Amino acid sequence: EEDIAQIAGAGLNWVRLPIPFWAIEKWNDVGVDGTGATISEPFLARTCWKYILRVLGWARKYGIRVNLDLHTAPGSQNGYNHSGKLGSINWMKGVMGLANGERSLDYIRIITEFISQPEWREVIPMFGIINEPYMHEIGQDQVQSFYLHAYEMVRSITGTGAGNGPMISLHDGFGGVGGWAGFLSGSDRVALDTHPYFAFNGNANREPLNVTADGDTTGGLGGKWPLQACNQWGASMNTSRNAFGVTVAGEFSNAINDCGRFVNGISPSGTPGGARYGSDCDYWENWETWSDETKQGLMNFALASMDALGDWFFWTWKIGNSTTANSVRAPLWSYQLGLQQGWMPTDPRKAPGKCDSIGANMGAFDGTYESWMTGGAGAGTIAASATQGLVWPPASFTDIPAASMSSLPQYTATGTISTLPPPSFSPTATVSVGNGWFDTQDNAPVVTPIAGCAYPDAWDAADAQIPVSGCLPAKR
Repeated sequence: EEDIAQIAGAGLNWVRLPIPFWAIEKWNDVGVDGTGATISEPFLARTCWKYILRVLGWARKYGIRVNLDLHTAPGSQNGYNHSGKLGSINWMKGVMGLANGERSLDYIRIITEFISQPEWREVIPMFGIINEPYMHEIGQDQVQSFYLHAYEMVRSITGTGAGNGPMISLHDGFGGVGGWAGFLSGSDRVALDTHPYFAFNGNANREPLNVTADGDTTGGLGGKWPLQACNQWGASMNTSRNAFGVTVAGEFSNAINDCGRFVNGISPSGTPGGARYGSDCDYWENWETWSDETKQGLMNFALASMDALGDWFFWTWKIGNSTTANSVRAPLWSYQLGLQQGWMPTDPRKAPGKCDSIGANMGAFDGTYESWMTGGAGAGTIAASATQGLVWPPASFTDIPAASMSSLPQYTATGTISTLPPPSFSPTATVSVGNGWFDTQDNAPVVTPIAGCAYPDAWDAADAQIPVSGCLPAKR
């Protein structure tokens, strides 16, 4: 609770809260491995939900809005460790990709039903339906087909127009915001989410911060980094706001390089790929030795980043102490530590105008969105050209030819809905907390495995064979 209070006290008004699908449930049988052994998901089902509810309560208490982000998907949407399992992608890709996509839709549906209740929708005005799908491997058509289908499902529950359910946040799939211009044009309250990091751009990024900032005529410090943030991020964000609509940075940090405990040497794919900065990251990990000039340079980089991005979430609020050093060893990623030690602004409203002051060229956005983008007139009427060629299920996967798509194993929609319960209080609450389900007309069953189907391991089916029979739902 103290963290949420400090976030509010720091002048911040939103948090992006990751939620795993196992907040709802886990499956004890997701197929068999190469030896024929049944695979059970190792997650703690529903255990984290009570803590998520607690954070939501604190957010309400301190006036913080929540962007609830579904951070994991069955089968893994990117192969990163924070997707549920480090390794191969089995979501909308591979033999079990469609089945895992179907299962994901049920979890999006269940979360939507909870957060659209009148008791919760003012606290959770934004819902990120899937974090960081790796579009380079999954495919743009495949990701966009899922997004369109999920969007239609969400809005069938909430209705359209401002106030009816959350704004739906779609990650750019690491393709950059430029490639999404016109997608879902005319839709109702859809935001494009991007995660800009210099730390993962593949460069060493050894240029200093503690020298005069490029373009700064007042002698402010920061080297090349503040102007680079303004020109590289600000221009693309403003262009996207005109060409797509609401565009936010769901993640960014002060990490100009990949120095930091558990960050150094991590490749863009989330696996060890060799330290790009080099082996001498000690300075950037030992914040206690930072000079005042380094802190001022970081401050100017932070302000420039905030100004360039406009609407942003910093990853992350705080970093725990190293168990060996008893101190934070990834300081470039800790907003709280920066506040305490003087390299983050005590008032983020100081950021607007920073980029103009150093001569950045960010392009123009006057702050006004078209009416439909924010749930006004025209919202929910998608132009045919904005979804051309997108079908559900997709016509093919990047590793499954069109001729085999109809044979891919699927689940059957005969399962029992697992709703998210509201908080309980003792003594009993005197105000409504909801019952977990907004739309009483939404009572269709959820997917469940087909009895008798020999599914391959849903988390490791990249090289699996398509089952010969028994794995397709009965036609209705």
